[in-house]
Amino acid sequence: MSTTSASAPALDRSFVEDFAHRWLDAWNRHEAEGVAALCTPDVDFTDPAIGTVRGRRAVADWVRMCDRAFPDYRFEEPEPPLLATDRPKVIAPWRMLGRHTGAIEPPGFAPTGRPFVVDGVDHWWFADGLVVRYRADYDLAGLMRQLGMLPERGSRGERVTAALQRLGERLRRARAGRRT
Repeated sequence: MSTTSASAPALDRSFVEDFAHRWLDAWNRHEAEGVAALCTPDVDFTDPAIGTVRGRRAVADWVRMCDRAFPDYRFEEPEPPLLATDRPKVIAPWRMLGRHTGAIEPPGFAPTGRPFVVDGVDHWWFADGLVVRYRADYDLAGLMRQLGMLPERGSRGERVTAALQRLGERLRRARAGRRT
């Protein structure tokens, strides 16, 4: 994959505003192929929930998974995108809202029916007017707490989870000690 360099020209504000509108519109229409078409064929696409995937097909699959898990999701733009002055890169703030009414596959989380609101930012690196590298940043643990997949901070469930983690580490160290 060719990565855009710091010496590449900065982006034009009108292009970025148009691109941000098309990106948000494709997501809000739940158009998997439309989001993917805004990326290069070999895009590196990173999201905290899936790690890094490559290519338009993987991007479209991610959008379809979001649509199945959160069929009513929508994105809002809380403030305009921020343009880098020395490279073709943009940081675009967003807010995602919805309700978890479908399974999250993988890994297999059942729908909880809970609503969620998550704020994040997209990092878009451009080549030839398309996203060549993408990274989303948001609080995945906070989202999972809203969906009931992680226990609330300070709760009994959190204390039980911590106790199970400590037990698992003791067992792992004991097994490792027997192998040496």
